[in-house]
Amino acid sequence: MSSRLTVLRSAVAGIGTTLDEKTTCAELTKAAAEHTGGTAAIVRYGAEEGEAEYEAVSGDRTLLPDLRWAVDVARRADSRVGHERRGPALCVPLATGEDRYGVLVCVRDYGPFTPSEADVLALLAERAASTIRHAREHDRMSRIVGDLQRALLAEPGRPHPNLDVAIRYLPVGQRALVGGDWCETVRLHFGRTLLVVGDVMGHGLEAAVDMTAYRSALRCIASSDLPPHRVLRQLDDLASSESDRRPATCLIARVDPVRSQVTLASAGHLPPAVIGGKGDTSLLPVPVGPPLGTGLGGYEPATYQLAADETLLLFTDGLVEHRGEDIDQSLDRLARLRFTVSQGVETIIDTVLASLDARHAEDDVAVLASRLRHRPHVEEEAVAFGR
Repeated sequence: MSSRLTVLRSAVAGIGTTLDEKTTCAELTKAAAEHTGGTAAIVRYGAEEGEAEYEAVSGDRTLLPDLRWAVDVARRADSRVGHERRGPALCVPLATGEDRYGVLVCVRDYGPFTPSEADVLALLAERAASTIRHAREHDRMSRIVGDLQRALLAEPGRPHPNLDVAIRYLPVGQRALVGGDWCETVRLHFGRTLLVVGDVMGHGLEAAVDMTAYRSALRCIASSDLPPHRVLRQLDDLASSESDRRPATCLIARVDPVRSQVTLASAGHLPPAVIGGKGDTSLLPVPVGPPLGTGLGGYEPATYQLAADETLLLFTDGLVEHRGEDIDQSLDRLARLRFTVSQGVETIIDTVLASLDARHAEDDVAVLASRLRHRPHVEEEAVAFGR
């Protein structure tokens, strides 16, 4: 008796090893064929006679009963149906509760099926049906989440034409489309552009919702043309007033092509990198204030000259961090990268992602690269306005 239970447990455990419906059906028919010493197949519930077919056949297909008979059984609610015309056959509903997916058809060329065998087949079919129900529910929820994520995805604004910008976003996980990392560009007066990267604590849809809130607030605040550290202060005040808002790190860079300057401010974020005209990489020190949402404020600006052949690289920590590694080591790996002089911002980002194996990162990755583009008429307009 114990050996039979062991075999039965093994058969049940072998069904539903994945959330793939075809795999589950194949596992069911394999277990049924092995248990009865015959052939097993699936006929889907609701299939029309011209469209129906035997699926996931395990065993000798020629032993299967006439398909029209199996389709007729699949349409009915009979719990078990025997068929003797071409040999002993048994149809067991592939169902759990009120959910019906079809029938398990078993047949062999010797002796009728015993009540004990029918009970076991019913148990196996119920196990498979339960897995199919979970698989379909999982797919349904994945589609809903995907739709929500697509609704949350928003393209960054367009920078001024005097700035070349490239952006990449790689969410962690196979099913994720968007998470808590984000990039943004905002046009300001006099040809200036605000570049932003942010990273909301956590992952998945919840972090994405808060990311969208931060992003929307930034666009609104940036329209007043405040310096980066004051933009962070207002974002922090707004986020800290909402108790359920997740904290976030953020780095803002205001690029002024006329003055060839970049002014930076950080809310708990990693510093940006600059790729020089000779292809070398260095990090720009920026005073680091508290993350957004703490209500502590205390953000300070830092201004640097930015040559026309230099590329500014903003990124989230997923690009460089490795579990168990000191952050200085992670940043040093980025600083050791070298580039060819002719590479544009798009190629630079691709090189960075490939060199740091960002597609296998342990966290979401957002990267923004920008480089000044010489436009003489912009300088003339700025001079006319007293800049």
